Amino acid sequence: MEQLEFFTVPSPCVRVCTVDEKGYCQGCMRKRDERFNWLNFTTAQQLHIIKLCRQRYRRKLMQGKVPIVNAVLEEDDSPQQDLF
Repeated sequence: MEQLEFFTVPSPCVRVCTVDEKGYCQGCMRKRDERFNWLNFTTAQQLHIIKLCRQRYRRKLMQGKVPIVNAVLEEDDSPQQDLF
């Protein structure tokens, strides 16, 4: 048994469930089958999917295609101290 199997990997879902033109969720960058079968994957598979999601996000960021989700940042790019 691998040590990875002792820990559960939390879902990368950020509750922004909108699909882009390539079929990736714009919130977590998972493909449809990765979202729907998350609980069926092994720990190693889940960690690999998270790695892929980070790569997809970086690629999209480099292309300038990442939407600004936070409305406060759309108005003013300065850091906000009183958000929470």
